[in-house]
Amino acid sequence: MKMMTLLMPVLLSAPALAAEPVSAGERLAATCTACHGTRSNIAGSALPPLAGQPKETLLGSLKAFKDGSRPATIMTQLAKGYTDEQLAQIADWFAAQKGDRP
Repeated sequence: MKMMTLLMPVLLSAPALAAEPVSAGERLAATCTACHGTRSNIAGSALPPLAGQPKETLLGSLKAFKDGSRPATIMTQLAKGYTDEQLAQIADWFAAQKGDRP
């Protein structure tokens, strides 16, 4: 019984120690990956893959969607829901991903 009492904290903390923390950028980018994928285009989609694109390119597009200078049906509304800091975190995360482009 004493051994179980000593091991209980270790056993309970093991799953938490094994999981890697999710960054703010990854958490925010989850909305984008539904349509754009994580590494490449979803098969048959006309949407551009975001992974591996330069941060400046991604952030410029996101800000243009947000301020309406780049009109789009869905992206304009989505981008308006993020702060500029959040848009930068999303752009950072996608820029750091390896894309499947040649």
